[in-house]
Amino acid sequence: MINIVVFASGSGTNFQSIIDAAREGQINGRIQGLITNKNNIKAIERARKHGISHITLNPADFATRTAYVNTLLDQLAQWQTDLIVLAGYMIKIPPELIEEFENRIINIHPSLLPKYGGKGFYGLKVHRAVIANGEKESGCSVHLVTEEYDDGPILAQRRVPVYASDDPPTLAERILKEEHQLLPEVIAKLANELNSKN
Repeated sequence: MINIVVFASGSGTNFQSIIDAAREGQINGRIQGLITNKNNIKAIERARKHGISHITLNPADFATRTAYVNTLLDQLAQWQTDLIVLAGYMIKIPPELIEEFENRIINIHPSLLPKYGGKGFYGLKVHRAVIANGEKESGCSVHLVTEEYDDGPILAQRRVPVYASDDPPTLAERILKEEHQLLPEVIAKLANELNSKN
């Protein structure tokens, strides 16, 4: 059974979908911990409620970048991490982590990548751009994390229609429902692949 660590910066609804899928046996893995860059967020409440360890690591709180990266790597080693899942995490992942966990860091993004991805495209900004450009469909993508924002190989996508009546929040809500199904599905598949190698 693999060890999964989730990184989140906000409400943690995708984190909750992973918790639920793991508890229901959909994912052959255990959630070892949650890493956040902010205190007092809903994701931490979810971790506490389900007895999942959590730690807040904000680069601004460290004297040097090296100290921050080493603390991150030490924590991930302590949790014997096999797979890292970014679920609404708003900080760029250091290259050292990407190298250490090559092809084992995934992210969920609320658009059909490569459209509406990259620096500055997050949250409602994505949906605003989709609507402004008159797109007929949007969706979500799970991809491997590389050093460029939202640029890694796409593992899976879900599509949703964009309606004439949509505003960014209604489109976001429709896509989020798909995210909550897609992300656990991809994690389950990766968990099976990683478990078969161990």
